[in-house]
Amino acid sequence: MDRRRKELWRRCRSLADGVALPEPFDAESFVAELAAGRGRPIELMQVSVPSSGPCGLLMSTERADYILYPTNTTALHRRHILLHEVGHLLCGHVGANAGADGIALDAAASKALMPNLAPELVRRVLGRTSYSAVEEQEAELLASLLAQRVARTSVRGTARHHEDGSDLAGGLARVDDLFGSRKRRLP
Repeated sequence: MDRRRKELWRRCRSLADGVALPEPFDAESFVAELAAGRGRPIELMQVSVPSSGPCGLLMSTERADYILYPTNTTALHRRHILLHEVGHLLCGHVGANAGADGIALDAAASKALMPNLAPELVRRVLGRTSYSAVEEQEAELLASLLAQRVARTSVRGTARHHEDGSDLAGGLARVDDLFGSRKRRLP
């Protein structure tokens, strides 16, 4: 690995290791603990996003940071989007294409996604396309490292809860932990 990539890995590993993850993982608990540690509210907002729109958004106002994520995707994808946007927060990214006020989405797009929020209240709205390639790599790597930890703790937690010897039940529970639970009928 070249020096820049090694530094990227070191920085992301350090940040990921410094983040407390609830066991079992719960997005609301995770964000609440992160917000408390930062001394600034973080709110999760589900939005309906067109397929051509961004996967996730990080929006900051004077009052709080908001992570917007789509309702029309899988639980695993929503978790990754959340971790990716949290990665931008933890790294202190403000967006390469943002102007002096930090706004990187045009007014029409932000109004479509957040119709009840006045544009003048928004300090920063950042979609994935507004970050530099290095910032995107950093947020994505941090999200992946956090997701690995979530998956490991989910599997360990599942093993503790499924000591009945049923390989099928334990396997289905691990799949549900990773991809979001659904009611299943056993064969």
